[in-house]
Parts: sequence; structure tokens; C-alpha cells
Amino acid sequence: MLKATLRSFLAHKGRLLLSALAVILSVAFVAGSLIFSDTVARTFDRLFASTSADVTVGPPKGLDERVPSGVTRTVPASLAARIAGVDGVAATHVDAAVQNITVVDSANESVGPTTGAPTIATNWYVTDRSPVKLTSGHEPHGPGEALLDKDTADKKHVRVGDRLTVLAQPGSFKVEVVGIATFTTTNPGAALLFLDTPTAQTRLLGKADAATAISVDAAAGVSDEVLKQRVTAAVGGSYEIKTAAQQAKSAADELGGFLDVIKYVMLGFAGVATLVGIFLIVNTFSMLIAQRTRELGLLRALGADRRQVRRSVLLEALLLGLVGSTLGLGAGIGLAAGLMALMGAFGMKLSTAEMVIGWGTPVAAYAVGVGVTFVAAYLPARRAARVSPMAALADAEVQGVGRPLRVRAVVGAVLTVAGAAALTGCVTSTRTATASSLLGLGVVLTLIATVVAGPLLVRPVIRVLGAAFPRLYGPVGRMSQRNALRNPRRTGATASALMVGIALVAGLSVASASMTKSFDQQIDKTLGADFVVQNGNFQPFPQEITDKVRAVKGTETVVRQRFAPLRLTLPDGKTRETTASGYDPQLDDVAHVVYTAGGSAEALTPGNLAMDRTYAHDHRVRLGDTLPVTFATGGRARLRVAALTDMDTSGGFGVEGGVFMGLATVERYLPGGQDAAVYVNASGGTSAGELRAALEKTLDPYPQVQVRDQADYKKLIRDQIAVMLYLVYALLGLAIVIAVLGVVNTLALSVVERTREIGLLRAIGLSRVQLRRMIRLESVVIAVFGALLGLVLGMVWGVGIQQVLALQGLKAFAVPWSTVIAVAVGAAAVGLLAALLPALRASRMNVLAAIAHE
Repeated sequence: MLKATLRSFLAHKGRLLLSALAVILSVAFVAGSLIFSDTVARTFDRLFASTSADVTVGPPKGLDERVPSGVTRTVPASLAARIAGVDGVAATHVDAAVQNITVVDSANESVGPTTGAPTIATNWYVTDRSPVKLTSGHEPHGPGEALLDKDTADKKHVRVGDRLTVLAQPGSFKVEVVGIATFTTTNPGAALLFLDTPTAQTRLLGKADAATAISVDAAAGVSDEVLKQRVTAAVGGSYEIKTAAQQAKSAADELGGFLDVIKYVMLGFAGVATLVGIFLIVNTFSMLIAQRTRELGLLRALGADRRQVRRSVLLEALLLGLVGSTLGLGAGIGLAAGLMALMGAFGMKLSTAEMVIGWGTPVAAYAVGVGVTFVAAYLPARRAARVSPMAALADAEVQGVGRPLRVRAVVGAVLTVAGAAALTGCVTSTRTATASSLLGLGVVLTLIATVVAGPLLVRPVIRVLGAAFPRLYGPVGRMSQRNALRNPRRTGATASALMVGIALVAGLSVASASMTKSFDQQIDKTLGADFVVQNGNFQPFPQEITDKVRAVKGTETVVRQRFAPLRLTLPDGKTRETTASGYDPQLDDVAHVVYTAGGSAEALTPGNLAMDRTYAHDHRVRLGDTLPVTFATGGRARLRVAALTDMDTSGGFGVEGGVFMGLATVERYLPGGQDAAVYVNASGGTSAGELRAALEKTLDPYPQVQVRDQADYKKLIRDQIAVMLYLVYALLGLAIVIAVLGVVNTLALSVVERTREIGLLRAIGLSRVQLRRMIRLESVVIAVFGALLGLVLGMVWGVGIQQVLALQGLKAFAVPWSTVIAVAVGAAAVGLLAALLPALRASRMNVLAAIAHE
């Protein structure tokens, strides 16, 4: 049996290759994501460990800023002198580093990275832990000199002697590049500007006695933990004091969020590849077993029992899984190397020589590859074991063609009812958490139900889809339609592979279209300003820019917006962290806020706040209640709920809870913040076009901000949503690639299965052109059937997703008909593409050899 199994595997290696490709893709994404994330994590662990001071003294830990406020938290620089006298301290260094700056050249072009990495300005001092070294020029001295890192200088063509403008929170200032510093460690992709310490303190932090941290070096023989204890005793517990290991871990944890995004995106690709690959492998093994009915029957007649036959098929699956996993692991290493090269293009230098392949990577690779093929082949293996010895004496028939589908009908109906109930519960739910859980359950159940019941839909749907074939193509069209109807199980499984990807893209396309329409409606309803001055990535900007806007001729109203991370203690006993917005008193001039109680005058009065009515109701907050509030820097206040809004028309004035307040309240409890947006109205006699031109001319030296009207603001939101769509389309592309492989595999095996039939058709006059057309039409109708199932399923999911969004205030519903039409047309194209090779192979068969085939 072992010898027969190995010979059978090698005899069908061409047929199994396409199935192996699905395994390879699944394993490649799993292995590639693990290798890449492990390599980046190890690289940065080394970087943080080698550059962190033995002990770091920083400001007390505040709230996480989900939306940046622009506040730079500091400690007194005089702490350095006090810490220097602590026993065991070898040296102290004042750190003055900020990330909320922009550096521009003489042409007002930013010299910072465009990939989302920060531009960091810091003070220059050299230790054995410095990540850079001076390679040309000299150290900065005085307020007019600076160093720039070599990677940024090369990329932006900056040379020693060039003049740059630094746009910092206290104000802008000019510097001359007097030297270039080269990274001695991994370059994380940031741009680094170095000033001398007094200049960094005054020009970046706004105070001569301010520091963002104090770095402490331990004397020989003093451990970091011991030194931390001594420093804590000397300065008290009002600061956050970390050892080098703790500082490195904290930095690595911040990086972990970025790595998790990449890892989960790639694992999402792996999941789609795995799910679609299962359909392909099940179909392949089912057809191979159907074609080998006489062979398996002969083995049974010679004495092989059912367990031996089942083990034989599962061994073939195991071999396929091992081969696919090994090749997939190699492809995953190549994928990780490609990602590292891509990150290098973005400025993050990663060496492939330091690639990390942990023990978990090959384990996960083989677990996925072997597991997928083994599970997918189990049902075909059970069917193989049921082949009767008498089958060796009869003509081979396609197994399962005429078997009833009663079991599938019952199981499919039960799953459909359960899935429909879950999705109905999602649509009728009034709580986001409940609706989300029911949506997830409904998606899983309806997907399984469609896969199970798919063969039941084959005959009625394909009869409709292929109804025109006989009239358009005559007997060839009729035969293509009947070929697709011949084995509903096979057609359903082949179409399911395509259905998964299309259902995914359809559902999320409905969600994105609904989000876009909702935001458009909210902007139309709420934004009353002529223009919004705002950073492209919503980062705050210095007060200097707001002052420039106020001074523009033709400006009548200027309303500032700032973000304030805070913690609310609510009457229901819960403590929630959110981000509030602060506005100037003229808010009603630039926005249309719908209040259910109170108004802008009450909401923006110092000591008051406004809140979304639904959020207030959920947490038992009533108008007039006084809530304890903790701000990001530790400031505490008791603020009165003076107004309630309707979030459907409040434009999202905040993140969770729709909390907003007067800018005076924010400045009192969160001083040093920066504006996140400035809303501007033109004065009488000044047209919107004239004001825009004046604003853009005035703000030309500040490339980090843009002037937007309503249309521009809508486009900005659409661009943000489009990022999600690009990921969806990439997932769809991967699913389609594997689905094409599945259709190719099905058609190729079907051609082999119908070799004698094809020979007879050719013998009675069917031409090669007609034969190729018959196979192409069969492929197209299967592909369109899968697309139709996917679109219907995706639309149902989209309704559920939109309901979850509606609970967050995004109530508009939209169907992207252009996407739907494109998917339907694309499915037909996929069918034509998948049929090319099988049709060509069938047309080249020798007629006599085909007739004699058994």
C-alpha cells in the first residue's frame, strides 16, 4: 500500500501542483509575517537596549494620547544637578527632545520623512550609547547651528552650510547645518535634528530650565536597579523612573502596536489563502478519488481494507502538505526579505543578515500547511474508503454525481436560519458590543451555510445564468451549461473558492461606502466654516500658524480646536478614557451643532462640558451633573454637564462620548497644547476664492498644514477610508488568484475525467474551436455563479456592518454599484482566464487515443 501510494502521488504530481500552490501561499504569509515581525522586534530590542541610559527620570506617566494634544511634558533640568550627587551616579545628561516639529528648507519644502515616521529635534551630547556619530562638520554651538542625520540629508539633498527653518511649538527659528551625523545603529526611519542643549531647551521646550528627561549613567559596580532605588529616594516618587531594561521594554511596547498591524494584516492574507485553499484541495482530492474508482476498487479486491485505503489518501495529503509547507517556508523567507527591503525604501534600515527565524516559525508553517491539507483531504479519504471491490469490475463513474443532497439541505437550512437570526439580532440591537458579536456569529454561520447549501443552488441558478447559451451558441452552449450542472457538489465547491473573496470585498465595500456617505452628510450638516486649516495627518501645529491665519486680510472669524485626552469618572461607577475637544466661544459661527439640552454658550463656559445624549444615557449622566475629570498631565477638575448633543449631527466632537468644552477650560487644565484645526470664515466683501488664495500664500512657509473647504475635507475623509479598501482589494486579489487556480484545477481534472467523451464529440464533428468554447463557457458560468453568491452574501454582511456603524452615529447606507458591476464583469473575465489552459489541452487531444482512454 505504501508503494502504491507513493506511485500514485508521483503519477498525479502535475494535478496536485495547483493545490500545492494554495498551501505554499498560505504558509508563505504565515512564515513571512512571523519572520518579519520577529526580525524587526529583535533589531529594535537591540537598538533600545544599546541606546537607553542606565536610569531615566521623566515626567509622571499620564494618559495615553489616542489623539495628540501637542503638549510636551517636561521635568526641571535642575534635577540633573541634584541626581549627580547621588551615590553611584557617574554622569547625568539633560534631554530636550520633541517630535511635534517640522523642518523646512529654503524652498519651504519639508525635509522630514513622508512615511509617517517622526521628525525629532533633540539636544546634542555624545556618550557610548549615542545612536549616531559626527562624520562631517562640527558640533552645534549657539542658537543658529544644527546637525542633521546623514540619511535625511542624502534623501533631501541637504549639505553642510544649508539653511533650514525649524517650526517648533514656541515659535519658528532658522539654523545653519554645521555638521552631518551618521547612524551607528538601525535607523528607525526618523529624521534627526540636533541643537546644543541651551538652544534645545529654549527653542524647543520654551523654558531654559526644562527637560523632557534626565539620563543617568551608573558608576562601575552599581546595578541599574540599585541606582534606580537611590535616585527615587533622592527625587521622590513624583517622577517616572525607569532602568535601561524598563525603558527599552516601554519603547518596544510602543513599537509593538505598529508591528501588530503588519503581522495581523499578513495573517489576514494567510487566513484568506488558507480558507480558499481548503476548497481547492477538497475539490482536487474528491475528483482524483472519483477518477481512481476502479484503481481503489482493485486495491480492495486484492485485499486492502477500508482503513488502508483511507490511510493511503491521507498519506498523499500529508506528502502534499509537507512539500507545500517546505516550499512555502522558503517563500515566506523571501517575502520577509522583500518586506525588509520595502521598509528600507521607507527609511527603516533592516539587514537580512540579521533575519530571525525562531523555532515557532517552522512549527507554525508546517502546522498550517500539513493541517490544511490533512483536514481538507479527510472527507475525500472517507469517501475513498467506501469504494466497493466490485467497482474494479465496472466502468469508472464520477462519484457522487447522482447522490441526493438531502443531508446538505437539512444542515444548510439549519445554519441559514441560525445565521439569519444572528444577523437579525445584529440589525435590531441597540448596543454596539452586542451587535458586533452577533454580526461576527452571523457572518461565520451564513458563510458555512452558503458553502454547505451551495450545491443545492447550482441547478436553479446556473439554469438561469446559462439560459442564453443554447440560443447564442447552439449545441455547444447547451453542453457547457449541462457540464456545469453535471456535478453540483464539484461546481459548488469550485464556486465557493471565488465566493469567499467576493463576499469579503462586497461586505466591506458596502461598509466603506456607507461610512463615506455618513461622513459626507455630517460634514454638510455640521461644518459651517468656509475653510479649515489642518494638518494632513491630524497632528497639532504651533500657535504661530494660528496667529498668521488671524492676520490674513479678509478673515472675519477664527475658531480654534484642540484635543484633550482625559479620564471621566461616571455616575454608573465606570471610569472611561476618551478625548475631548476644546473650542473658542464663536463655535456656532463655524459649526451647526444640534443640542437636545443646553447650547454652545453653556457648553463652552469655563468649568462646563457637553456630551452626547446617548453616551450620557448609557452611563446615567444627567444634565447638571458634575463629573470628576483627570487630564493627560494629571490635572484634575470637576466639570458640569451643561449641554447634551445629538451625535448624529454633532460631527463627532470628540472620540468616545462626543465630549467637548471651552478652550479656556482646556488651557487651564492642559496648558501648553497646540491647535489641531482652525476654522475660518471670510469677512463681508471677501470672496471664498480670495480668502483661500490669501491663506495659502500666508501658510506657504508651513507645509505641515493645508487649507481645505468642504469638498477638500470630504476628500480627506474618503482618502482615509480608502486605505481600508486597498487592503480589502488586496485580499480579494489573493483570493481570486487561488480561486483561479481552483477553477483551472477543476477544469483540468474534468477534462481528464471526460477524455473519452471529448474524443467521441470530436469524432462526430465537434471542432477544436467549438470544444474550447464549450470549456470556456462552462468556466464562465461557474465563476459568475460564485460571484453572484459572494455578492449576495457580502451585501447581507454589509447591512449588518452598517448597523454596527449606525450605533456609532454613521447611519447612512450606501451600495457601491460600480464595485458590484465591476465584480460581476471581473468574475466573467476570471472564468475566461481560468479556462485557457484546460481548453487548449482538451483541443489538442488525439481523437483515437481519447476514444480508447479508460
